[in-house]
Amino acid sequence: MTNHFQTDSRKLLARLRTAMAEDAAGQARLDKITHLIADSMQTEVCSVYLFRDTDTLELCATEGLKAEAVHQTRMRLGEGLVGRVGRTGRVINTPDAPSEPGFRYMPETGEEIYSSFAGVPIRRLGEKLGVLVVQSRVARRFSEDEITALEVVAMVLAEMTELGIFVGDGAALTAPHTQPRLFRGTTGQEGAAQGHVWLHEPRVVITNPIAEDPHREHERLNTAVEELRDAVDRLVLHVADGDKEQLEVLEAYRMFANSKGWLRRMEEDIARGLSAEAAAEKEQSTARVRMESITDPYLRGRLYDLDDLTNRLLRILSGQGQETGADMPSDPILVARNIGPAELLEYGRSLRGIVLEEGSVGSHAAIVARALAIPLVIHVNRITTEALNGDHILVDGDHGIVHLRAEDTVVNAFGDKIAMQAKAQERYASIRDLDAVSMCGERVHLMMNAGLMADLPSLAGSGAEGVGLFRTELQFLVRNQMPRRSELSALYAHVLDSACGKKVVFRTLDIGSDKVLSYMKPNDEPNPALGWRAIRVGLDKPGVMRMQLQALIRAANGRALSVMFPFVAQYEEYRAARAEMDKAMERERSLGHVLPESVELGAMLETPSLAFAPRKFFEEVQFLSIGGNDLKQFFFAADRENERVRRRYDTLNVSFLTFLQNIVDRCNDTATPLSFCGEDAGRPVEALCLAAMGLRTLSMRPASIGPVKTLLMRTDLGALRQVIEAARERGEQSVRADVMEFLRGQD
Repeated sequence: MTNHFQTDSRKLLARLRTAMAEDAAGQARLDKITHLIADSMQTEVCSVYLFRDTDTLELCATEGLKAEAVHQTRMRLGEGLVGRVGRTGRVINTPDAPSEPGFRYMPETGEEIYSSFAGVPIRRLGEKLGVLVVQSRVARRFSEDEITALEVVAMVLAEMTELGIFVGDGAALTAPHTQPRLFRGTTGQEGAAQGHVWLHEPRVVITNPIAEDPHREHERLNTAVEELRDAVDRLVLHVADGDKEQLEVLEAYRMFANSKGWLRRMEEDIARGLSAEAAAEKEQSTARVRMESITDPYLRGRLYDLDDLTNRLLRILSGQGQETGADMPSDPILVARNIGPAELLEYGRSLRGIVLEEGSVGSHAAIVARALAIPLVIHVNRITTEALNGDHILVDGDHGIVHLRAEDTVVNAFGDKIAMQAKAQERYASIRDLDAVSMCGERVHLMMNAGLMADLPSLAGSGAEGVGLFRTELQFLVRNQMPRRSELSALYAHVLDSACGKKVVFRTLDIGSDKVLSYMKPNDEPNPALGWRAIRVGLDKPGVMRMQLQALIRAANGRALSVMFPFVAQYEEYRAARAEMDKAMERERSLGHVLPESVELGAMLETPSLAFAPRKFFEEVQFLSIGGNDLKQFFFAADRENERVRRRYDTLNVSFLTFLQNIVDRCNDTATPLSFCGEDAGRPVEALCLAAMGLRTLSMRPASIGPVKTLLMRTDLGALRQVIEAARERGEQSVRADVMEFLRGQD
């Protein structure tokens, strides 16, 4: 360490705090800061580079380089040493900058006389805001203490940037969270919505990054950590006899909360001059950076645990809990990293749209969003970092695009899209009470999928002829304990009452795979989609199945009852499930309860094996429903939760359509009623092709019935069938192009 060098970052931060208290413009403050840092660290140069856009860094202030280079010198992400720090988020510390890989000489700055270079990222919660650089004529590597001091200062600069202290002229000094942002994600639920951001977990705003009294900050930190530990201990005790997976997460929380290393690092940052909040956020930001480079799902999960724990600590320290004092807007768009089904149901239909950083198409949240017909976009990276409560936001669920703080031209175009959708809804309403009859006179029955009581009002409004699939597992998923038989019976009775005589097909409990009950012991399976799920669980653990079947029988109370069993892979499974229904009926009869007027038992065909079951099965089963989502993923061996492969295979693939045709033919031969249930049933073009293949009952989301019916009534299914057959004869892989050309010719 050189003589007279001042590494005491606490003194430096105190000088910065004084400078910030002065009444000055953003540029003047930034200039003062670079001077103070250079003076404190006894370097000839200190420079601050900030992002003017996502790919470009701009020199915004300097002590030691040419003043005329400020706001003129720019570099692309990855360009030169500064650009490398901006791209990687890693420190560069070298005594000989010109010899470093990627070095780029900027003659307009006058930096050729400086040999030593140290660059640290300016970042907040993983969000890269810029680069802090010091340079010196003397060829030396900066010490670890010096680099640590720079990182602490960079943390404070990040908080000051977040608070808008450096706002000035030019793109690089624009106030944060004010620029338009376009995000590309994945469609979780179609539809379009505009409104204002409502953060599920509001971000903590740190207004005091610099500590005035380190001793006091130590006390505040230790008090908050103790409160956090007590809270985690209470949570662990609460679930000690419950869900093993949840308990493991909380044990990880407890391990981190009691980590001496975690607490020591925050205490060291306080000693360097940071407030308790800033020290906690610095630790969180470090965890976020680690997440970006870790691919191992277990380790990544543990870092998320640490991230969540730090959030809890920040809320204790700042007093900014879930209640921030902000009022939910009248048109809320929910923005969150992820959210569970129970939490989503609490918001209910008040939401205009949902945007998630994580999630999956088949997640519980996505299922609930589809049930509520709320546009959903998932995998929207960094939306929770960029969005603030009250920001105007546009959600395009059809294309998986989110516009945050969009420009007027985009808002107007989006408004036109919503208006067009509203007009389309008016057209759908005009044909709501008409039968879905094609131009060639073929009648197609359109049913709706449901799983929540909130779905049932859509039965009349959508024009659906009944409920082709009522998912009974949602009532189990949103609870913390197994529902009682009486509760289920009351719910199912309410469903039948709400249907007003229209048919309702209840699917028995479909758990396992991605649908795991919090109060049941999870099974560690390498491939859960192919594992212990649905009917397999019901037959191995018949108590729950019997309870549910008895609840359904009591709910019918003399009315007709339709029940189907999910994920039946072979004839014997259906026979075993039917035997359970026989036992349940006999028990209810012996108890003197009113039996259903009739009982119709069916199965979901979701595995290719069932399509090749013995003829006896097709003669015995009272109806079949093709579960298109699962069947397609097993047919193509493509996980529908894997974004890299799920879109690889087209529903209108000739092989898949031929397979469906074989199922239709077998059912026609045995007079077995057949329907198709799944996302493809609600896509108008796919629905047309399914109808052309002979499927006369389709079950879909309520919002899809109008578009599907409109296209069906305008199409000659016989002519479409010929187009499909011709494409198959020519050896086409998919019939989609031919079908689209046929439909364009009909307009």
